[in-house]
Amino acid sequence: MTVTGMPTRVRQRWAAGRWQRFDVTNWYVALGPLLLAAAFVPAFHAHGTQVGGVPDRPYDLLAVVAIALQCLPLTVCRRWPVTVLALVSAGFAVDQLRGYHSLAGTAFAFALLGVGSRLDEHRRATVLGLSLAYVPLAVALARLGSGEPASEFVMFYLACALVWWIGSRLRSARIAQAEHRRRVAEETRDAERTRIARELHDVVTHHVTAMVVQAEAARCLTAAPDRLEEALTAVTATGRAAIGDLRQLLDLLDPGHGAPVGTPDSGRLHELVERTRRAGQPVEFTEEFAEERAAGEAARDADLVAYRVVRESLTNALKYAHGVDTTVRVRHGGKETTVEVGTRASGPRGRSPGGSGRGLAGLRERVVDALGGEFTAGREPDGRFVVRAAIPVKAPVPVQASVPATSSTPGPASVPAPGGPS
Repeated sequence: MTVTGMPTRVRQRWAAGRWQRFDVTNWYVALGPLLLAAAFVPAFHAHGTQVGGVPDRPYDLLAVVAIALQCLPLTVCRRWPVTVLALVSAGFAVDQLRGYHSLAGTAFAFALLGVGSRLDEHRRATVLGLSLAYVPLAVALARLGSGEPASEFVMFYLACALVWWIGSRLRSARIAQAEHRRRVAEETRDAERTRIARELHDVVTHHVTAMVVQAEAARCLTAAPDRLEEALTAVTATGRAAIGDLRQLLDLLDPGHGAPVGTPDSGRLHELVERTRRAGQPVEFTEEFAEERAAGEAARDADLVAYRVVRESLTNALKYAHGVDTTVRVRHGGKETTVEVGTRASGPRGRSPGGSGRGLAGLRERVVDALGGEFTAGREPDGRFVVRAAIPVKAPVPVQASVPATSSTPGPASVPAPGGPS
């Protein structure tokens, strides 16, 4: 832990992010006028950049022009970097050839840094042009100066190359940060699309499957008006439930709507089972509650996932093993909620009640990836297709109110023959 209370790894990531977002040209709007003012301070005269050893000369009108030409263009370096570099270079050349050696000569390094960090096109041509322009300047300074060795001109060129390299690094870091943000945005968008598709699959598939099965059963009851009316009433109730779930899903996907999103409770599990029974699926439902149940948001999340597991399993049983005995067992424990849904084998050639796999894959993501639980789905040695889920509850809180240890709903004994409505 650092002195400021920030962990070292977090501080390093924060510093790396600051470096990648850093843009030196943001400071140039204030830097240009500041250099201009400092260049006219008498104490700074002849104390600026000096190349070639040209004797110092007092300021005159041309010095004012050279200083302004070096400092003022920095204010627009972010928008026109190449033009700014050309103007600053011209002012720098006059400054050195005339021997003013003003503090404004520092602006050349800042202009070079700004171009290195901002220029996206014709970078090689810019470097080549600057290098070729430096040769006649160095020759002129050598003739006007006091005989500085050639190594001094080489060192100045290497220093300029270092400034350009630093600017290039800033540019690369900014591009990498922009690419990272783009990838994160794409991954977030893809994840959101996957989540919406999963939610729609969970909501729509169950209700539509139940309505299709109920409608097919109603076609066989034209000779029994009472049962036909009951079947059509079940279709209507299922359709209304689908509309309600879709509205709840839309409220969830629209954060600005402000509608509260409820969590399926035990009552809705019973309703889900009854609706499946009305579609002609014999279901034996057992629900148990631990004496010390968990509470809070973690428990609500676990109950929601348990509801989804039961709903997806019953939907697959309706679609691929219609009329076959199905058992549902849910236990709400103190640390986890367990779900087991099994469907009896429907024959050697029957289709697997596991369905196409899309819904089961979504359940596995919810249980295993999101909550760190356990999820299995497959055929048992006795031929049953069983879906099991152990959904952890992160923060168990003792519940003082007494709850029944077991709540069991009668099984297929009260269910009509497979294929017909209740």
